[in-house]
Amino acid sequence: MAVLGKIREKSIFLILVIGMALFAFIISGVFTDPGMTSQKPIGVVNGEDISIEEFRNQVDFLERNYNLSGMAPVNNVWDQMIRTKILNSQYKLSGIDSGKDHIEFILSQNPSFSSDPRFLNDDGIFEIEKFIELITEIKTTNTQSYEQWKNQEKIFQTQSNEQIYFNLIKSGINFTQKDGENEYLLQNDNVDIEYIQIPFSSIADSLVSYKRSEIKQYIDLNENDFKVEASRDIQYVMFEEKPSLEDENAIKDKLKSYLVEKNEYNNVSKFEEIIPSLLTTKNISEFVNRNSEIKFDSIYLPKGSLASDHANILFDLDENQTYGPYLDGEYFKISRMLDKKKNGTARASHILVSFKGAKNASTQVTRSKAEAKKEANRILRLAKVNTDTFYELAFEFSDGPSKSSGGDLGFFQEGGMVKPFNDFVFAERIGSIGLVETDFGFHVIKVVAKEDVVLLASIAQKNIPSDDTSDRVFNLATKFEINLSKKLNLNDLAAENDYIVKSVNGIKVLDDVLPGLLSQRRVVQWLFSKEIKLNDYKRFDLSNGGYIIVQVMDITNDGLSSVANASFRALPKVLNSKKANLIIKQNDNKLSLKDLALNNNLEIKKALALNQKNATISGSGREPLLVGHAFGLDIDQISDFIIGENGVYKIKVLKKNIVSNNENYKSNKSNFIISYQNQLLNASRPNLNNLIYQAVKKKAGIEDNRSLYY
Repeated sequence: MAVLGKIREKSIFLILVIGMALFAFIISGVFTDPGMTSQKPIGVVNGEDISIEEFRNQVDFLERNYNLSGMAPVNNVWDQMIRTKILNSQYKLSGIDSGKDHIEFILSQNPSFSSDPRFLNDDGIFEIEKFIELITEIKTTNTQSYEQWKNQEKIFQTQSNEQIYFNLIKSGINFTQKDGENEYLLQNDNVDIEYIQIPFSSIADSLVSYKRSEIKQYIDLNENDFKVEASRDIQYVMFEEKPSLEDENAIKDKLKSYLVEKNEYNNVSKFEEIIPSLLTTKNISEFVNRNSEIKFDSIYLPKGSLASDHANILFDLDENQTYGPYLDGEYFKISRMLDKKKNGTARASHILVSFKGAKNASTQVTRSKAEAKKEANRILRLAKVNTDTFYELAFEFSDGPSKSSGGDLGFFQEGGMVKPFNDFVFAERIGSIGLVETDFGFHVIKVVAKEDVVLLASIAQKNIPSDDTSDRVFNLATKFEINLSKKLNLNDLAAENDYIVKSVNGIKVLDDVLPGLLSQRRVVQWLFSKEIKLNDYKRFDLSNGGYIIVQVMDITNDGLSSVANASFRALPKVLNSKKANLIIKQNDNKLSLKDLALNNNLEIKKALALNQKNATISGSGREPLLVGHAFGLDIDQISDFIIGENGVYKIKVLKKNIVSNNENYKSNKSNFIISYQNQLLNASRPNLNNLIYQAVKKKAGIEDNRSLYY
C-alpha cells in the first residue's frame, strides 16, 4: 500500500515526464525522420511544385496496370511530369492552345476513333459530329465514362500543343547561303602533306616527373570533363538462405510419398482407408490440387515447354508412367503421363484478304466479297508456284496484323483458331497451302510445322530452406556483424571466415537494382543519408531470403572529381604535355623533316586529301590541330612543332586543292550552296525535337526530391 501511495503522489510528475518524452519523440521525428517530409514537394520546376500526392497516384497506377516495380515507375512518372511542366511553360510563353479543330484532326488520325462504325458516315468517312453526339449523350447517362473522356481529351490537347510547338520551332530553323558555302568548303577543300610524328610513347613515363598539384590544376582548367555526380562505393558479404542438401532430400522424400498408396485410420468411419497415390487416384485434378503448390493444368504441352534438363524423359514416358522427383526451376516435381497427342500443336502462316463488312476489317478495305475471293485465289496460285515466296507475298498483300512478320502465327493448339482455319491446318500435312473462308475474310494458309504434345499431372513443392537452415544463416550473419563492429575491416573478417567479398562502385542516389543484387533501394537510401561516414556498415534483408552486410568504401559528393578518382584520366594528359615539351627541347625546330626523321629513327609519312570536316589522319588518329595548321601553310612551307593528340608533329604542305578557285565551282556555285544548305537542314531534323526539349530543360530550374520519398 505504501508503494501504491508513493505512485499516486508521483502520478502527475510521471504524466508530465511521459508527455515530454512523447513530445520530444514527435518533434525529433519532424526534423530527422525522412518519412516526415510531407511538407516538401517531390519536385519543383520553374518555381512550380509537383505534388507528392498526385505523383504517388500516378506511380501506383503504373505499378497496378503495367506490372512495374522498384524505381522504374517512379522514374517514368518523373520524366513525364517534368516534360509536361517544362513544355506547358513554353506553350504559355508562345501563346499555344489547341482548339476544337486540332482535337478533331487527332481523332481523325487515330484508328480507335476513325475506324469505329459509330462515327462513320455512309461513305465510311469519320464525322466529328457523330462523335460529339456520343460525348453529349454519355455526359448525362454515364458520368464515369464522361470523366474518362475528359482525361483523354487533355492528353490529346497536350499532344496537339506539343506538335504545334515543335513545328513552329522547326519552321524557324534554317541555314543561310553562307552556311551552305562554308559546309561545302569544309568538306571539299583538301590538302596533301608529309609529316613526322614523334609519339608521346617514345618517352618513357619514368623520365617525366609530376606533382599532384599539376593534376589538380589540369582538372580545374578542364572542369567540364571532370564533373561528377554524388556516388558511393561499397563492399558486401552475402548470407543467402539456400536450401541445404538435407532440405532438398526432405522435399524429395515428401514427393516420393505421393507415389505410394497409404493406409490411414479414419476417426469418423472407424475403419482403415486406402489413400491413393498419384498413379492410382481416380480424380487426378483433385489429388494434384490438394498436394501440390502449383494447381493442375489441363493444357497439353510441347517438348520445348517442359523442364529443359528432363524434357526428353518426360516426353517419352508411357501413359500412366511416372517420373521424379526432378528439379524444374524453383520447384521439385513428380509427374505422371496422362495423355499424348500426335501433331497436337501446329505452326502456320496466312495471308488474309479482307473485304468490306468482314469482321475487324479496316475502313480502308473497300473491295467486295467477290473481289476478295478472286484476289485470294490469285495469291494462292502465286504461293503454290513458289512456296518459298510466301513470306514476301504476306508482307505485300495481307490485310492481317501478322503481315509485318510474313504472316507467321506461331504455334497454336487444336481449337485455338476459328473452325475452318483450324480444320485445314490440323487436317493437312506440313507444307500444304490452301484457301479457307472465315468471318474475317479469305485466308491463304501455309502449314509450316507440327509437333506432338503431352498432358502431364505434376505435384510440385517449392525448393525452399527449412527453418533450421534459415536460423543457421541468421546466426552466421549476426555473428559476422558483431565481429565487424570490433574489426571494422570487412575484407579481413571475410578472409578469416572464408566468405566471398563483392564490390559495387559508382552507386547513384536514385539507383535501385545493384549489380549482383536484386532491388536494394533501402541500401541506396542508407548510403545517401546525411549521417553516413566512410567505413560505416549495416545489415539488410534480401528480398529472396538471407542477408547482406554492407560497408561504405568511398563517398563522392557532387562537384569536381577528386585527384585520386580522376588521375587515371588526367595524369596521361599531364604527362603528355610534359613529354611534348621534352621532345621539342631535344629537337631543333629548324631541322628539316629528313634530318628530324634521321635523328629520331622515324620515317616520313604522307597524308593525302585531308579536309577540315574530318580531321583524322590514317595511322595517327584524330588530329584537328594538325589539319588546321596544314590549311594555314603555303605549299612547300614547313611548320613549327605542333603538339597534337598523339604526339609532336612537324609537317610540310605538298599540295592544296581549294575548290573555290575551280571554274566548275564558280559556274555551279549556286547549285552547290543550295545542295549543302539542304544537307545541313536534313541532318538537323531527325533529332531536333529532343534537342529542343533538352535545351529548354537545361535552362529550367529543377529541384529533384525523389530520394526523400522513394
